[in-house]
Amino acid sequence: MRDFLRGFRTLHFVGPCVTVFGSARIQRDDAHYDLARKMGAAIARLGFTVMTGGGPGIMEAANRGAKEAGGRSVGCTIELPSEQPANAYLDRCVRMHYFFVRKALLVKYSYAFVVMPGGAGTLDELFEVLTLIQTAKIKNFPIVIMGTDYWKELIGFIDKMAQRG
Repeated sequence: MRDFLRGFRTLHFVGPCVTVFGSARIQRDDAHYDLARKMGAAIARLGFTVMTGGGPGIMEAANRGAKEAGGRSVGCTIELPSEQPANAYLDRCVRMHYFFVRKALLVKYSYAFVVMPGGAGTLDELFEVLTLIQTAKIKNFPIVIMGTDYWKELIGFIDKMAQRG
């Protein structure tokens, strides 16, 4: 319960957000880092706050793009045994103990979601959002999957699931 209260207090005034999900392990010289940075800037220029998990990699790139474009940038980090420091491009940051609270906060303030290349954590976040939309727990928000070559097989799988109901 403490995580929820701290999260709500910290993020209450962030305004409408677009949440970006993606790998913490992508390096600055990767093309996806540059894509996430440009996308973060574009989101900020539209007047949205860029929200991420607050870590390195794709998250850092999106937050960095938002800050460089003069926009707002927030993060919702997680306590892990191998510490991931918050990236340097955050206006506000809240640190969570539980993944389920973190995911709830990443969804609560969002008007859209952008999914960049990532691993199991990114898939967890994507499927959480898809399930919430499918079960009408949240509005049918736009989900933009970027890096279609990376996601090609998964998109095919999701299409099959949608056809089967």
